[in-house]
Amino acid sequence: MEENNYRKLFLTLFKAKDEIELEEVINEYIVFFKDSNWKPLGGNKSNYGIVKNQQSNPIAALIEKVTNSVDALLTKKCIESGVSPDSEEAPKSMGEAIERFYPKNNWDVQSFAKKQAEEIQIIADSKGPYPNRNGYKTSLLIYDNGEGQHPKDFEGTFLSLVRGNKNKVHFVQGKYNMGGSGAIVFCGKKRYQLIASKRFDNTGDFGFTLIREHPKRESDQAKETWYEYLVLDDKIPSFKIDTLDLGLKNRKFKTGSVIKLYSYQLGRGYSSAISHDLNQSINEFLFKPALPVLTVDSEKRYPNDKVLVNDLFGLKRRLEKEKDKYISDSFSEVFKDDLFGEMKVSCFVFNLKVGSFDLKKSKAEIQRRYFKNNMSVMFSMNGQVHGSYTSEFITRSLKLNLLKNHLLIHVDCTNMKYEFRKELFMASRDRLKEGDETRDLRHYLASKLSDKDARLSEIQKLRKQAVNIDTSTNTNQLIKNFTKSLPLNSDLMKLLGDTFKLDLKKENKKDNKDKKKNKLKEESLPFSPKRFPSFFKINSKVKGDTEVAKIPLNGEKVIRFSSDCEDSYFDRVEEPGELKIAILTVKSDVSEGGDQKGEPKDIEEVFNVNTSSPNKGTIKINLNPKKDKINIGDSVQMKVSLTAPGGDFEELFWVKVSEPEKPKEKIPKKDGDEEPLGLPQMIFAYEKPNEDVPNAVSWEGVEEATGLDVDIKTVMIPEAEGSTLKRIFINMDSSVLMNFKSKYRNPNEEQIELANRKYYTSVYFHTLFLYTITKNKGYEIKQKVEGNENLEDVDVGQYLKDLFDNYYSTFILNFGGMEEMMDGLGD
Repeated sequence: MEENNYRKLFLTLFKAKDEIELEEVINEYIVFFKDSNWKPLGGNKSNYGIVKNQQSNPIAALIEKVTNSVDALLTKKCIESGVSPDSEEAPKSMGEAIERFYPKNNWDVQSFAKKQAEEIQIIADSKGPYPNRNGYKTSLLIYDNGEGQHPKDFEGTFLSLVRGNKNKVHFVQGKYNMGGSGAIVFCGKKRYQLIASKRFDNTGDFGFTLIREHPKRESDQAKETWYEYLVLDDKIPSFKIDTLDLGLKNRKFKTGSVIKLYSYQLGRGYSSAISHDLNQSINEFLFKPALPVLTVDSEKRYPNDKVLVNDLFGLKRRLEKEKDKYISDSFSEVFKDDLFGEMKVSCFVFNLKVGSFDLKKSKAEIQRRYFKNNMSVMFSMNGQVHGSYTSEFITRSLKLNLLKNHLLIHVDCTNMKYEFRKELFMASRDRLKEGDETRDLRHYLASKLSDKDARLSEIQKLRKQAVNIDTSTNTNQLIKNFTKSLPLNSDLMKLLGDTFKLDLKKENKKDNKDKKKNKLKEESLPFSPKRFPSFFKINSKVKGDTEVAKIPLNGEKVIRFSSDCEDSYFDRVEEPGELKIAILTVKSDVSEGGDQKGEPKDIEEVFNVNTSSPNKGTIKINLNPKKDKINIGDSVQMKVSLTAPGGDFEELFWVKVSEPEKPKEKIPKKDGDEEPLGLPQMIFAYEKPNEDVPNAVSWEGVEEATGLDVDIKTVMIPEAEGSTLKRIFINMDSSVLMNFKSKYRNPNEEQIELANRKYYTSVYFHTLFLYTITKNKGYEIKQKVEGNENLEDVDVGQYLKDLFDNYYSTFILNFGGMEEMMDGLGD
């Protein structure tokens, strides 16, 4: 067949705006598309399950295309440097490849990043303006200026499945050439995908093929259909080119690859130009990509949009760029443990209020910009998110309910042990496995991040101080009145006791301690951070060979250092610092066989280590001795270094491994030595501060302390710590109470007081018992959310708030006692 015919065919296919236009092209050139010109993808007619069982999310599937483009560019750079990608001389990691092939890249400067981003482009195409009544579908073009492929190599690369093409190349993300096929199932109804490529060295022809889902016929012997690709004259069609105008930004196509996904099903929530919504979603899935990417839309599709071209370089850089407006706290912790090896956990806590927005609008804006895909906890490998948790992890595992909508956690799994990491993720790289390793990792993260001395617990505690008042007297009086006729050992009291802590006395003592701590903090000098440290000192008066700490063999110990570097020193994108820990000497106890100095060892051989990013001048490391690597009585000399441009700062010190801590014995309580019930405090809330009511709070204060919205329709706002209900805020300016009082035409003070008392008593106790029963029975509540096919977990407190907001409170006020209900039935 003449080469010009191939060129014309390709350009006609390429210019088709969606799968409807593509079908018209196929029908017009039907001679090219007869059944004998199609081959099964991967050479296997049983490929339907392989392709279908890839990514379940269209964005995650699209990310695999972008990842393949990154791999292609790095591979090209490697070959151009004269090194075979699968040789010993090739980089051993993606990070090493970036350092070697893109030294001093300056991509943190917008103009440099945008220029590099033109090497990987995602371009939108459709028939006309969007959104529209005609339902024009969006097609996507993915271009990269990478290695490209000769036509004869298509079947072993683009069109292969489970081939292990990249398995020997350590610096790329892909391994088995499966992930890139996941996008096929989101290409319209017929699954059309056009692939074209030319080798980077400009040798050979420009080849192309079309992938589709095989139209199932009665004559087909297979139970399932399959995916197939186009060949002409039994080979990949090709033709010679110098350049092609394919609508790329600021360039014509010379070499590399282009893939067009016809009528791509992005799902709900993508009504704006791809330079906005899609760009934002890709940023979420690519937390820290190796290379920047360009998203391009057209004036034809969005004539009034002024930002149709936008580069993206991952959520991490975006968070750093926008931190002054959106982020209140951010920090990282590096954990090294025998369980998994090494991982870095970064936490980002968002402001309660953004700019001039109120709390409700601020929360919506944060969710829209940073949680579009409901990923509150992200697990990534080489910057690409491979799995995630929703905010359920924050409320159920961390028990940090107040931070539910304002906390983003990133877990970098790149440096984990291979044997552990491979058990975490599905081959599709879009979700976590349900296995032992996943459960162990979840438990480990929960225990470390929710510790009472952890940064997140401190942040939540500070936020709760927005309404830090004591109303225990009011609550106790209410309980006392309620329990006059109930024995303390009754089933009703037992039900409450199983849920609520019996520790009011202890809580009061703790509050006093907290007040002392807060007072000390207020009196401390303000911290003035520097971009680079000017000093680094261990917080200990001990000098010489004396140990700064004794660490129990079954426990751990925190060593603190002081410096003046800024909090983001370890985590910032540009010129970050690093904390290095090394063992210089291990000295055995004389009683255990001598005092000979041991050979220096890697820190990971002797201790499980946790290092924290700076926090207002303090850097912490947490040491946990490994039982089978070190003995009781051993002394270890350590060196901790803080990197700096003018030379590293170093601190040398000794620690000693001591006897394991004995478990604390529980002292049995004497009969009758019962403490009063630690039931949740009842706090009255008003629209504006009410000076006539002691210990009352405003709606705004409640919103800041709970993270939940309050308005005239709100009746009750619960505040919980994990599964423990701590406070119940009752809205005394609610429309429910106003309507309830309106039944009195000219109420006197006694009637108003009676109505108020019935209102807050009914709301408090109904909340109390509904919460108690729900928790004790182990119910889990889920909710259908618009725009999300999966049911989302709902916190019990949020559920009860919604319940009271929707007529339940009106019912219990008007028919709360049997006498009112019977009277109503009698009428």
